[in-house]
Amino acid sequence: MRKLVASASVIVLASALSACSPAPEADSLQAAVDHESRTDKYAARDEFRNPKETLEFFELEPSMTVVEIWPGGGWYTEILAPYLADEGQLYAAHFPEDSGSDYYQRSLENFKEKLTTNPLYGNVVLTEFAPGKDTELAPARSADRVLTFRNLHNWYMQEGEEGVIQAFRQFHQTLKPNGMLGIVDHRLPESKDAEAFKDSGYVKESWVIDLAEQAGFEFVASAEINANPEDTADHPKGVWTLPPTLTLGEENREKYEAIGESDRFTLKFRKPVTD
Repeated sequence: MRKLVASASVIVLASALSACSPAPEADSLQAAVDHESRTDKYAARDEFRNPKETLEFFELEPSMTVVEIWPGGGWYTEILAPYLADEGQLYAAHFPEDSGSDYYQRSLENFKEKLTTNPLYGNVVLTEFAPGKDTELAPARSADRVLTFRNLHNWYMQEGEEGVIQAFRQFHQTLKPNGMLGIVDHRLPESKDAEAFKDSGYVKESWVIDLAEQAGFEFVASAEINANPEDTADHPKGVWTLPPTLTLGEENREKYEAIGESDRFTLKFRKPVTD
């Protein structure tokens, strides 16, 4: 049985299990997406989250060092870990150990437990991230990719614009020169009032690009991989009105299930070689 080894804010999982599912072929993202170890309810969301196409857009390779910011329950970790298992390295920068949030504490403990269930996670290093707090996500200038999925709006709601810029600066410090930052989040139409940033869960694509550039990144490209034209971004309980959360319960459930998950931008940025 593997055990957790803690050192400061970093928890390294020692790999000792050997009798579980084999890793997919190292060069196949599709094999990682299709791997039998994935949670069924997670795989069911592939039609909305398009993991293979998204990771291809972020130019991921199996030998890379990747930092996943706020992996939550491990939706993307279940794909990244097997893909990077043989040649690469995955850092999972989860919620901080000293968080006062019961939700964050439960999520972190569940994620730690998840990492003990399969040798595919033996090459995962658990670190922490909190907006407005200086933590080591991975050694400085060590990462080829920093990736975050549907999290940035939370940082704004907690720490405002400065918290987002500070987060981008941490990512910049963690990346190698020429390394990339990949972001997916809920898109507020450019015509909407930015006041909606405060509690809707939606943010403007142009605003994210501006803040990332302020932090020293070069904007590379955007993609419509995770777009959903059915989403109007003006729901009673913000983005959480839609699946998978469905905060309103049975109220207009069929309507929101028909819309599907939110309209999302998919952005990539590069840390300049000269930095």
